[in-house]
Amino acid sequence: MRFQVIVMKYGGNWKSGGPALVLISTVLGMLVSIRSSARAQTKVLLRAFTRRSEYPNGSLIRDSQGNLYGTTAGGGLNRCSDTTSCGTVWSLTPNSDGTWTEAVLYNFHGPDGATPLGGLIRDAQDNFYGTTFGGGNLFCDSTDYGCGTVFKLTPSGRETVLYRFSGGADGRYPAAALVRDAQGNLYGTTKEGGDLSCDLTNDGCGTVFRVEVTPNGTETVLYTFTGGADGGYPVAALVRDEQGNLYGTTEVGGLYGQGTVFMLTPTGTETVLYNFSGPDGAAPMGGLIRDAQGNFYGTTEVGGLYGQGTVFMLTPTGTETVLYTFTGGADGGYPVAALVRDEQGNLYGTTDVGGNSPCFPTGGCGTVFKVSPAGIETVLYAFTGGTDGQNPSGSLILDSQGNLYGTTNLGGDLSCNSYGCGTVFEVIP
Repeated sequence: MRFQVIVMKYGGNWKSGGPALVLISTVLGMLVSIRSSARAQTKVLLRAFTRRSEYPNGSLIRDSQGNLYGTTAGGGLNRCSDTTSCGTVWSLTPNSDGTWTEAVLYNFHGPDGATPLGGLIRDAQDNFYGTTFGGGNLFCDSTDYGCGTVFKLTPSGRETVLYRFSGGADGRYPAAALVRDAQGNLYGTTKEGGDLSCDLTNDGCGTVFRVEVTPNGTETVLYTFTGGADGGYPVAALVRDEQGNLYGTTEVGGLYGQGTVFMLTPTGTETVLYNFSGPDGAAPMGGLIRDAQGNFYGTTEVGGLYGQGTVFMLTPTGTETVLYTFTGGADGGYPVAALVRDEQGNLYGTTDVGGNSPCFPTGGCGTVFKVSPAGIETVLYAFTGGTDGQNPSGSLILDSQGNLYGTTNLGGDLSCNSYGCGTVFEVIP
């Protein structure tokens, strides 16, 4: 799993945590008629990252002027180990000649955070909020790497650590973006921590938390996962409805140990809306999106007919439909990010592997895809692993013209290292 490999490279104690996943030899009858198609799209390289900032992991955000903002897990001015730097927050500004100008808005250095894996969110005053997977309290675990932070960054580049995780009951290793309520409170998930007795390693099975944006940065644990029927290891961002309920996914746990979709009330009561079992998907690592009728859409990293992941829809009452099951071939495989949806109900996303070009060591360089409401998949772009990029694992954003923007973990400037340091790209319909 590419996402886990990247995290381990940066010093985190990332564990898959999941059971062995069995390749399924049977399929629901409704999936038999689903077919995959491909058509040419225009792909534009906006930025190839170098050692200055490298390995973009999280999703992008875009402002009204068309500027893009994101994070890189590595790079920057400051070292967090002998081999890796602590990561950055960056921006890309479009120029009149069609080029883009990159600026590093902030360089992490350890106590203020390290290895930001999730994307950013932005308030009306143009402040950014995000999480770092490591850094903060550097003595909270045996690696001296830190258990992660929640941070705020002003437009002028001043960073404030709102909360440093201790690695205990408050959680550790936040890997996803945050969601914000009308009062400015921030909500997120931690991969580990919470109930440290829930697994054999005593690392904990994860939490859902709230951080109040105050000078003290008060954290409240809203829910602690047990790793059992309620789920475990949440690694995706949350969705919040008008009543303040939170919705998310867990990578493992549930009735079948293959992951869950859950709802959490404002008072901290958890309800499992769906238990994945394998043929219907397994190990959802991406977050959910929600339509006006309250239906949810998401991806599972593995499971489905070929064990290569799925795109699914879940009704508010908990009925799941597999819209597409990946083969791991030209159509892609291992989708690990959330989807984006257009006004016609088409879904767009990325697969970490698959496509037409072989890439070491994954067996495919990844794709950008579209799935129609009828379950027809179209590969909009297949990466080659060269200057165009490799292994997109972040969510896409969609502009009003239907253009898609995203990042790849690797590829781009191959002089950066043997696999490249990642790219920002645009796919034009």
